Amino acid sequence: MPARSANQNVRLSDVSAKGKAALGPLPDAADAAQPAEDSGSRTLRRGLQLLDAVLASGREGLRVVDLCRIAALERATVYRLLATLMESGYVAQRGRFRYVAGPRLSALAQPHATDGLAARLQPVLARVSAACGDAAFAIVREGAISHCIARHVGTHPVQILVIQVGTRQPLGVGAAGLALLAALPQDDVAQCIAANAAALGHYGGMTPERMNILVRATRERGWSVIGNHATRGVLAVGMAVHNTDGEPVAGISVASTLARMPRERQQLIARAMRESRAALLPKGL
Repeated sequence: MPARSANQNVRLSDVSAKGKAALGPLPDAADAAQPAEDSGSRTLRRGLQLLDAVLASGREGLRVVDLCRIAALERATVYRLLATLMESGYVAQRGRFRYVAGPRLSALAQPHATDGLAARLQPVLARVSAACGDAAFAIVREGAISHCIARHVGTHPVQILVIQVGTRQPLGVGAAGLALLAALPQDDVAQCIAANAAALGHYGGMTPERMNILVRATRERGWSVIGNHATRGVLAVGMAVHNTDGEPVAGISVASTLARMPRERQQLIARAMRESRAALLPKGL
């Protein structure tokens, strides 16, 4: 009987035992059924960790160093996640170093907050509209988006109802949104314009460069003017409204035809807005 090679003399049981030893313990069936966490799931989980921490911090907010410690993440990762959360409106920057719940997160935590703001702004819109005869509008910010929450129709025979209650559009393409955008910290302005860059062209050929010019002009003037962007042949004047802490939280505007909006009338409407805001919301919204 011919001799078998050394390899043929090795039993299969020995091979299995040696293979298992080399590979280490094999996962059980339950572990094998669970897929490894992918990068998208990991990023989402980390972002939610930051959201939880920011929401729990209340009005004081947290610094980046605090978020790094709480979430056990590197500083670069925290900054990257915060940039996305701020673009989406879930986180906002307070001062130079602290981060607090943003407008969209605040709205989720207080589902009736928008209704309350609309009710408080409605008398202001009514007074402004009565002073000029044209329709007045109120918007709030949702991240990089403006959301119309109230309007008041005026008495002039021709009313320019440029947007409806519930309309959402890039922050800044309308007068109320432009006034609110210009009242924000410059970092927030840059983030909003960058987030809306791809959509701006659909509004009368608006560009990020043009939006930055309008923001600077609004800050110098104290109120916004914008025409032929959201609606052709229409010009609107807007002004920001602040809360009791002095933070810009809403915008109001009046819109009419270009023929009804010479410079002198723009100034009169801005004065009516300022006086109405001071009379009806002396301590802020």
